[in-house]
Amino acid sequence: MSASSPPLLPDQRLAAGAARLATRHTGRFSAETVQALLTDSYSLLASTAQVRTHLVVLAERFTAERLDALAHVQGGPGSGLPRVLFVCSHNAGRSQLAAALLTRRAAGRVTVSSAGTHPAAGVEPFIAQVLTEAGADADAAGAFPKPLTDEIVRVADIVITMGCGDACPIVPGRRYLDWPVADPDGAPLAAVRRIRDAIDTHITELLASLPA
Repeated sequence: MSASSPPLLPDQRLAAGAARLATRHTGRFSAETVQALLTDSYSLLASTAQVRTHLVVLAERFTAERLDALAHVQGGPGSGLPRVLFVCSHNAGRSQLAAALLTRRAAGRVTVSSAGTHPAAGVEPFIAQVLTEAGADADAAGAFPKPLTDEIVRVADIVITMGCGDACPIVPGRRYLDWPVADPDGAPLAAVRRIRDAIDTHITELLASLPA
């Protein structure tokens, strides 16, 4: 794009993202299916977003995760690794901490995702800092709250809830755990560190229960 070219509109950028995702899933999902899922992802994220500067990029990332889940549910090629889903109310604190910590400590033994039953507009303050202190690559700068969708639940082998009550749908055959962890919403840094450490203790127990 030249310096004088106008910026692409959201619809144009969504079309470009859909084309990239459709190419990645050639032979598995039609271009129309990918476009519809990307549009739905964009709408879901836009319903809670306060700033929409990077919303198209986030929608493409969210759609990529949903397409991967759908492919797995439909018997497409996958890693065969256990898939762990963390769910809390807003996907802004506890589930983000848990997903980042498990990703670091599992060292490739599991596939990890997170979601919220009522996703917030952004990740809680101090989350990135306490994860960095723990040596976890949270992708914290790029982390964003995601809504809980049917395909994400159905693809999970283990669903771990943290404070979302009965809002998480139950799929037969899945292993469900509930971790009673405090909510970091509005908490000071010292409290968020304690929440991080409490989650890390649960992760130690979870890893001990997984196949080597």
